[in-house]
Amino acid sequence: MRRFALSKFRFVLVALVSGVMLAMSTMAFAQDHGADAAAGEEKPLGVFQLIIGHVDGVTITVALLSVIGLTLIIQGFIKNRASVFMPEETTNQIREMISQRKFKELIEFTENDPSFISRALNPALKRAPSFSSMKEAMETAIGEQTAEQFRKIEFLNIIGNMGPLLGLLGTVLGMIAAFSAMQAAKGQADPSKLAGGISTALCHTFLGLFLAVPCLAAFGILRTIVDRLTVRGALVAEELLLMIKPAEAKPAAGAAVKSSSAPGAVRKAPSPAPIAQP
Repeated sequence: MRRFALSKFRFVLVALVSGVMLAMSTMAFAQDHGADAAAGEEKPLGVFQLIIGHVDGVTITVALLSVIGLTLIIQGFIKNRASVFMPEETTNQIREMISQRKFKELIEFTENDPSFISRALNPALKRAPSFSSMKEAMETAIGEQTAEQFRKIEFLNIIGNMGPLLGLLGTVLGMIAAFSAMQAAKGQADPSKLAGGISTALCHTFLGLFLAVPCLAAFGILRTIVDRLTVRGALVAEELLLMIKPAEAKPAAGAAVKSSSAPGAVRKAPSPAPIAQP
């Protein structure tokens, strides 16, 4: 049921992002379609035509960040899956090793396995037989892995926040250039050329928002997925660790019996049985 809900949620996300991108593209090309209805008028340029015709440093930076952001989004949704994060086959194999008391093989297996469960259990197994030390090592490993997973998707948040700032930077630079041209013409600049320069400057704002919306949306969703997976992984790792606890408690109990039977050992006198009343 959880996998179905997660898959449905991802489908809605992809559909939403695709819808936003399609709407923006339709809006850009709608200007060309609307201009065809006006006969004898000059056909205005679309948003993407303005962008392609006026490529500058801001445009190139946004384009590069868009490629990086798209790559991070695809990798995030591929890697942050339950089947990759903590495979069921790995968990079952660890349970089988614990039930068969193959702790040496278990340490070697968790040392080489990259799954969340193995990386959480391996430091704990190396702290045996002290169960308190094992639990502390496992909690530390879980915390480190959780922080590492959040750091991987944090770049989407950075790129998403940089998008509007880059768009604003490009807009300000474009407005400065447009008004500088107007000043050079001593206020006699053609209004159509001035409007064209301003529209070109505002294209940077469009690019910044076009970069920020998908990255921030994907970051929010991936953060929720990572949080859910790490919590589930921590619960499974704790369950597996508790399966080892009885195994290390038995030798301790046996040692206590041997020490109590040793010569000179002080034994606690049993409490007297209650005397039955006649």
